[in-house]
Amino acid sequence: MIKGKTIFITGGVGFIGSTLAGRLVDHNHVVIYDNFSRNSLKNKPFKDHSNLDVVEGDVLDFENMWQAMQGADIVVHCAAIAGIDTVIKSPVTTMRVNMVGSANVLEAASRLHHCDRVVCFSTSEVFGQQAFRSSENDNTVMGKVGEARWTYAVSKVAEEHLTIAYYQESGLPTTVVRPFNVYGPGQVGEGALRTFVLRALKNEPIEIHGDGTQIRAWCYVDDMVDGVLLAMVHPEAVGESFNIGNQKAVVTIYGLANTVVRVLDSNSPIVFTRKDYVDVELRVPSVRKARELLGFEAKVDLEEGIRWTADYYRS
Repeated sequence: MIKGKTIFITGGVGFIGSTLAGRLVDHNHVVIYDNFSRNSLKNKPFKDHSNLDVVEGDVLDFENMWQAMQGADIVVHCAAIAGIDTVIKSPVTTMRVNMVGSANVLEAASRLHHCDRVVCFSTSEVFGQQAFRSSENDNTVMGKVGEARWTYAVSKVAEEHLTIAYYQESGLPTTVVRPFNVYGPGQVGEGALRTFVLRALKNEPIEIHGDGTQIRAWCYVDDMVDGVLLAMVHPEAVGESFNIGNQKAVVTIYGLANTVVRVLDSNSPIVFTRKDYVDVELRVPSVRKARELLGFEAKVDLEEGIRWTADYYRS
């Protein structure tokens, strides 16, 4: 357990960041730095905790962030432009926030008087359209230049290189985590499983883009946070990148929709709609490295996670 630390989380108002903050705030001083473009923190029971400080700001504002980061022992960089609809709408903003913002975080952390660890969030998108049991050493795939979808992946690959470069060049103790399709209570913004659950609870039609044969591995948010907590402290994590996901919870998008309907005893019809963007057809991680070096193992199976997610939205 992490205790007595000051932990600085960019994007800490968001889905994963706020869940992580909730696991840390009882025994640490947590500083959240966020521009509030999405807000999952507002519904958290710890939002007014005495150990929590929330600073409104943008990762593109170096000076403001540098001041807010003072005294941090651990930095977790979750802030990013994400979600396919958001990325396609503004690929320029996506690349600026994800590349320049990440560069700002790493530079600020490198200037701290003392820093135990910097954990930067990447994405499973770096593996491109086809990723089956992809390991951390597999080649990353950029996609066609000019295809807006890939600006997110490219910006995250750049962040990964910079994160590891800061370790290699200046000794900053950095780690990269690559989340694979994280879902669960408190998710905000885009996300297929969140959308499916919300529609199923209302017995509304569940829309599938394309033919529904796209394959994903779904990771419950508590499992993701377990992986991040290990990356924050484990000595073997320094200078490494890790896939964090659940390679057992694998299903097609059509299968996922059917599972949600069945588990929640919903009357939602499943309908197919046109897909107007390049999609990832296959994305299943290998988590062997995280298991062997960090002791990480996802615990929550898909049906259990769906039920817990639905319970949250019902309440």
